[in-house]
Amino acid sequence: MKDYAVQGLHCANCAKKMEAQLHQLQKGKTIRLNYSTSRIYLSDEVDMKAVKKILMSDNVQVLEDNLIVDEQDTIKSAAHSHNHVPDYTGSKNSVHNIKIVFILNLVFSLAEFIFGILFNSAAILSDAVHDLGDSLSVGLALVFQKISTKEANEQYSFGHRRFSLLGAMITSVILIGGSILIILNSVPLLFDPQPVNSRGMFWLSIVAIGINGYAAWLISKGTSKNEKVLNLHMLEDVLGWVGVLTVSIVLDFTNWFILDPILSLLISGYILSKALPTFLENTSIFLEAVPKGIDIRALEKNIKRIEHVHAVSHFHMWSIDGEENALAITVYVNTKDTGKQEQIKEEIRYLTKDANVTHSTIEIVVDEEYLIK
Repeated sequence: MKDYAVQGLHCANCAKKMEAQLHQLQKGKTIRLNYSTSRIYLSDEVDMKAVKKILMSDNVQVLEDNLIVDEQDTIKSAAHSHNHVPDYTGSKNSVHNIKIVFILNLVFSLAEFIFGILFNSAAILSDAVHDLGDSLSVGLALVFQKISTKEANEQYSFGHRRFSLLGAMITSVILIGGSILIILNSVPLLFDPQPVNSRGMFWLSIVAIGINGYAAWLISKGTSKNEKVLNLHMLEDVLGWVGVLTVSIVLDFTNWFILDPILSLLISGYILSKALPTFLENTSIFLEAVPKGIDIRALEKNIKRIEHVHAVSHFHMWSIDGEENALAITVYVNTKDTGKQEQIKEEIRYLTKDANVTHSTIEIVVDEEYLIK
């Protein structure tokens, strides 16, 4: 029995349909396609080329290079330890974690408004505005993250994963807008600082650090752009409340009430310094820029080195959601041999597998001028 990792499975229904096609090759042989583990199981007699042809029709790639045979003659894949195969099963946990963070943020932001007024603290009120904005953005992120787990359909042929990215962009915009609002409210207090209840600030900051620290730890387990932005929220809140804690201790011994608006400005400036680059990065993904860290020119040169490849054109790479990437390319070859053309496609997919390309469209054009005779 052989056990291979596969890349490009996006839904359980797709896996079932492909497995049904593969069963036509069975004839007493074992063929199983497991969506949850992204693996295919084949008996030794199965025609691998026929299997690949069926899988490639839906842009699913078999990662044969990860094959390792152990002493019991069973097959294992290095993808287990190196995790080259994308994990599409974590989204349900993401939705659950985001839901918990949303409830924590909403309840605590309402408490902040109450205690901010009672303690007469601009820093707390400013953070209450920030946390309420966080709550709204987390709620939106929750909705979009949940939508992103839906399978592909007639309207969204790539699936719904980009909705997670949309949630990240809206979250970034709310962060930026809230920070600007805090700055505008805090600047006048620099010239007219107001007394604050430092003891109340101290105890509230202790509670806040515990709540936001737990939320940051919980959301840090995620890998999507959506979760990374939300994790940034939580970490910023923890750091902000550490600042509030420090200021409350200082104000307990001094009358330096100007520290309160100064802290608000520092928190806002820090948030802007993090949220703006994140927003720009997500915008580039939405504008279908070449994925970060991929040298498309070097990749094109490597493709041209493949035997029988004469030239390439219409070479495009873009990211679907910041995690999965897509590829479209036209390749000019000097052979009419369909077997060699399939081999060329397979080599291109191999070259791009480390770039996490899960959707690929490779068009082969026979260049008559360079045809081997």
